[in-house]
Parts: sequence; C-alpha cells; structure tokens
Amino acid sequence: MSDRLKANLVLDKEYKIANIDERIYGSFIEHLGRAVYGGVYEPSHSEADDQGFRKDVMKLVRDLQVPIIRYPGGNFVSGYRWEDGVGPKEDRPRRTELAWRTIETNQIGTNEFFDWTKKVNSNIMMAVNLGTRGIDAARNFIEYCNLPGGTYWSDLRKSHGYNQPHNIKTWCLGNEMDGDWQVGQKTATEYGRIARETAKAMRLVDPTIELVACGSSGSGMPTFPEWEATVLDHTYNEVDYISLHQYYGNQENDPANYLAKNIDMDHFIKTVISTCDYIKAKHRSKKTINLSFDEWNVWYHSNDADKKIEPWSIAPPQLEDHYNFEDALLVGSMLITFLKHADRVKMACLAQLVNVIAPIMTENNGRSWKQTIYYPYMHASVFGRGVSLEPVLSSPKYDSKDYTDVPYVDCAAVYNEENEEVTLFIVNKHLEESISLSADIRSFEGYRLIEHIVLENDDLKAVNTPAEQVVAPHTNGDSKLENGHLEVNLSKTSWNVLRLKR
Repeated sequence: MSDRLKANLVLDKEYKIANIDERIYGSFIEHLGRAVYGGVYEPSHSEADDQGFRKDVMKLVRDLQVPIIRYPGGNFVSGYRWEDGVGPKEDRPRRTELAWRTIETNQIGTNEFFDWTKKVNSNIMMAVNLGTRGIDAARNFIEYCNLPGGTYWSDLRKSHGYNQPHNIKTWCLGNEMDGDWQVGQKTATEYGRIARETAKAMRLVDPTIELVACGSSGSGMPTFPEWEATVLDHTYNEVDYISLHQYYGNQENDPANYLAKNIDMDHFIKTVISTCDYIKAKHRSKKTINLSFDEWNVWYHSNDADKKIEPWSIAPPQLEDHYNFEDALLVGSMLITFLKHADRVKMACLAQLVNVIAPIMTENNGRSWKQTIYYPYMHASVFGRGVSLEPVLSSPKYDSKDYTDVPYVDCAAVYNEENEEVTLFIVNKHLEESISLSADIRSFEGYRLIEHIVLENDDLKAVNTPAEQVVAPHTNGDSKLENGHLEVNLSKTSWNVLRLKR
C-alpha cells in the first residue's frame, strides 16, 4: 500500500482533554410533525402502553442510552403556553401553532413527557417561551415543576396527580431568538435583557438549576458572533451555557465536500469558545461559560416535501429526512468533533429523536426502524463514556470545494478507567481507498482488542427502510493488536469503533 494511504496515531492515557459529560449524547423532541403524535405517542398502536406511548419506540430510545432530551422546542416553544398541556386532557385547548403552521392538540404536555423520559431512562432539558411570553410564565412554570408544594402552582401540579416535584435541573432561555422565522424575534440587547431578568426570577424559585442562553441559530447568521458577545455581556453572571445550532446538507451532491463539513463545526465551536472567554476577561470573571450544542444534525432531504404540507393539519409528516449512508459518516465525524472539545462542549442534542430529522422512524399504526445515523449515535453514546483523550494523528489529506487540508481520517478516543476500557471512534472519508492506520498504544499495557465494529456500504446513497436494514454495522473489522501496536485497515468511507479492554 502506498505511503499516501497510511495514517499514524499515538494514544497515551496521560494525553487527556477532559472528562466527558454524558449529556453530549442528548437528543430533542419538539411538538413538530410526527415527533410526538405518531412518534413517541400513538394510543391506537398495537404496542401502545397504558399511557399511549409506543413500546417499540421506547425500546429503540433506551438502546441509545440518551441521557437528556430537550423539550418542547425548538421554534414551537416561542409561541407555547405551557399551561395548555397540563390538567385533564378533555379540558386542554387546541391551538394554532405558528412556528410550523399546524394545530396543536395539547394531548401531550409537561407531565406526560416527564413520565415518558422516566420510561426511557432520560432527563429533560426544558425550554421556556421568551418569544410571546417572559418572566412571569417562566417563574410560574419552574414553580409548577420543581417546588414540593404549598404554593399555587406546585399545588396545581399535585392536583394533576404529581405529588412529587419533577426536579428539572436544566432550562433553556428561549430558542433561536435571533431568527426572523422566530415568533417574537429579538435583537441581541432585547434578548440579553429578558434572558437575564428571567434567569434571575427562575433562580429565586430554584437556585439549583442550570441555565442555557440562546446563541446564534447558526454560524452563518449575519450577527454571529457579535450576538453571543452582546447576549453574554448581559447574562454572564446568570447563565451556565450558551447554545449552538448547526445543520448540514449535501444539496450539491459533492460527497468529498460534504464529509468535510465537520471542519466547519470545529471552527464554529472554537469561535464561540473564544467569544465566551473574551466576555469572561471583560467581566474580570472567574466563571467559565460552557457550550450546549443543543441542535445538530443533517437536514436537507425533506425540504421540498415540506413545502407541500397543508397548513393547519395535525401532526403532518414534516421534516422527515430519510438518511443515507454518507449522512451516517458525517454524523460520526460530528460526534468525534464533540469529543475533541469535551473540555467545553458539555451538552449536545441530536435534533431530533423520532420521525423529525431523526435516527428513529415509525409508520402510523405500523413498524419502527433504525435510520443509518442511528448507529454512530448509539455507538458513541454507549461506548463513549469516560475521559476524552487527545489522539496524536497524522493522516493523508485532501482539498474539496470549500475546505483545504481535510484529513481523510477523523479520530476520537475515550478512556474509561473504571471499566478498564478504551474506545476509538474513527471515520475514513476516502471515497475510493482503504487506509492503513498504525496506532502506538503502549501506554495501555495489558489491553486486548475485543471488538472492531464497522459501518460500511458501497453505495453512499443507501437508505434503511422498515423492510430492510441495508446500512447496519458488522463486527468483522480488519485489525490486530500486538505488543502495544494496533494495526487497523480502515475500509473506504467507513465508520469504525475499536474497543479495547484490560
């Protein structure tokens, strides 16, 4: 094999980036399309439980080990009255939902969603409406959710059958408030002021919460990163995180350029970190603001279909991207990017979880199945707990339309000292050639290779369907470990998970 197609890696247990916050494997459920109705909740389904939740979907979610789920939006939250979704279902109003121009029946709300997250072993990242509402609704909401009792709103929750508080500890102060598509769009100063005052009021009710301020709704916004600087100038002492949102697509059908887009994500993260640290210096603060990348994914396949949806329908099939194999490769590289920034990216939410730009798809009254992107997300979540290590990697590179010096090989490494396990996540982006990777892992003496999982397919456009999983992992990876040297054959365009155990 030619020198051009060889990569080298040195991995040492002392080269630590940071402890990984498991919440980087979070996800997102919005009242949008069939995410809730027909996704997680379908009382007429043969596999519905006593609350109407689909047991087949719950199983697929539990297998992902999702630690936190953002709710109820998204753009939806900027027009949402949380009070509409609590109390007797027969009394709940049907509302026009302005973000996605549908009818919201409010048959699922805060309490039901809390029940569902417990069934899938997860927690809630709750968002408050800072579009059409503000301080009063937010402080009432947290009183309803988190106070034990003895006040109007906490006693109302108890009257709804929830004697114990929900104790939701992570809250988003609005959503994408810089976007002109947002109901109640604000300037950075307008948003910074309302976010600060709302945060103060919420913390007076429950001082133990964590708060996320809205960053730019994408790195391409004309106000980025000035928005972050202004918002943090107002909120620095009141919040713990600032949010990042980013979606990628392959509209030009240029796979080499598409698979390089995690470089853009890396640049986005570094720019937000530097903006946070500038405001930290400006405020002479000892506190560090961390990042919540609470919307990220591939999103472009469904754009044309979404234009044809009839307004004011209930749970139409919106944003239903059918993901292909190359999408799974980019999702893998994006997960690797988070692990490389584990010192500052502490939460991230794959948007979304079911049906809407999601790893899990369902048929109404029918089957559920795993999309291609399910697999790298599952592997990272299940095997990516511990300390993120800094892999010293030399890889052949290529140039694409928008990026230069793109490494063909992306790699992240996770060391779980407690379980005495090391996991390598590796993507080979080369469209035609396998790459031979030599890794020096002598610092992990006594470790053996227990599994080499590979996700690969000769067709970059291959998709999974309810009938057939044409894109699914196998464990026949070509690799061997001898005397502290790991030799790996990375097949062309592949996602690889190498698991080592002492």
